[in-house]
Amino acid sequence: MKSFALALLASFTVVGASQAQQSPPAQAIPAAGETVFVQAGRLLADPESGIVLRDKTVVITGGRVVEIHDGFVGEGNVVDLRQHFVLPGLIDSHVHLTSQQNPNARLMAVTESDADRAILGAQYALRTLMAGFTTVADLGGPNDAVFALRDGIAAGQIPGPRVIASGSSISIHGGHGDVNGYSEDIMHLLSSESICSGPEDCMRAVRTQVRAGADVIKITATGGVLSNTAAGLAQQFTDAELAAIVEAGHRMGRRVTAHAHGGDGVNAFLRAGGDSIEHGTYLDEESIRLFRQNDAYLVPTLLAGDFVARIASSPGNFFTPAQTAKALEAGPKMLDMAARAHAGGVQIAFGTDSGVSAHGDNAQEFALLVRAGMTPLEAIQSATVVAAAHLQVANEAGRIAPGMPADIIAVDGDPLADVTVLEDMDFVMRRGVVHRND
Repeated sequence: MKSFALALLASFTVVGASQAQQSPPAQAIPAAGETVFVQAGRLLADPESGIVLRDKTVVITGGRVVEIHDGFVGEGNVVDLRQHFVLPGLIDSHVHLTSQQNPNARLMAVTESDADRAILGAQYALRTLMAGFTTVADLGGPNDAVFALRDGIAAGQIPGPRVIASGSSISIHGGHGDVNGYSEDIMHLLSSESICSGPEDCMRAVRTQVRAGADVIKITATGGVLSNTAAGLAQQFTDAELAAIVEAGHRMGRRVTAHAHGGDGVNAFLRAGGDSIEHGTYLDEESIRLFRQNDAYLVPTLLAGDFVARIASSPGNFFTPAQTAKALEAGPKMLDMAARAHAGGVQIAFGTDSGVSAHGDNAQEFALLVRAGMTPLEAIQSATVVAAAHLQVANEAGRIAPGMPADIIAVDGDPLADVTVLEDMDFVMRRGVVHRND
């Protein structure tokens, strides 16, 4: 534990220095209780309304918004965004901050410690914050690394977005989420307590994750693209196991979300009362009916599908044969899936599965959502008010309003006309602290 703490301390120091080099704030960080005035030329304070206000000043004290004042006012701690488009910090409902897909990923799984993962997580958290994402849900990573990263950010020890964390995913033995493709001895060493078989054991796994510190329960209801096993993408948990997991999670006050590609797994999880689906590649008309009936959310992760399809079809493909086959099968289908879900009235929350694709590229998801039929405003809503409702943080994220944390971003151009301008972030404030002011 001592070496783990020292490693984390070292990472925090390096990340802080990196932040200063990449994007020095235009002003000193205000002391506690000091007031900051953010002068906004155009302001989308409440994306749900879609109303763009002009020439406003957001008044911030103690890291929270106090008021939105007409005109440009203030002196002292003034942030001049009069030529910018200002909006709430973005929300990514599906990331993996402690890893990133690369040609050495399978080797790194057996050479890196949880301390190494936490250090990587600090680096990737900063990249995510600098891209304008001030809240994320981390859905799958080593408990110690992910929860330490979440808590370090919350305590103000390192810069990063607010993290809602699941820790290790609940999975069946040998399924997506378990360890696959190594020697038997290695797989036994790396398998986590969240792997289960049978309803009783799966209830135990849920409770174990809650005890470890999980904010939300993440399960792998179907096979997955990047697990190194030729087990397909269909349902893996039994219906009885899914029902036990959802019941146990809800009894412990946790929402339950499911990685699910196959339509059978999507529908079985929704019938069991699950709260949201990650990916949803093969959802069907029954799925859409169940989403609407259950008031459930879809997190389509189109960027992940686009990324794995491009890697698998490239000369530099570094996936295993099992991964390649599934990437080529599932990746190209995800855009059409999202279009059908959107047309069917499913609630769509923004999520990228970053860690599959590169951290910091999160905003590339917006263009894919627009290609799937969403308007730019709907895409922005998916990453603000809709994602905040999905993650149950609507009182803390998704809007700029009195009493809310001052999570504020700004870009050149108009994202309601061209959503890709969100890929080039100019200003990032998290809880009243300026992290980027280009």
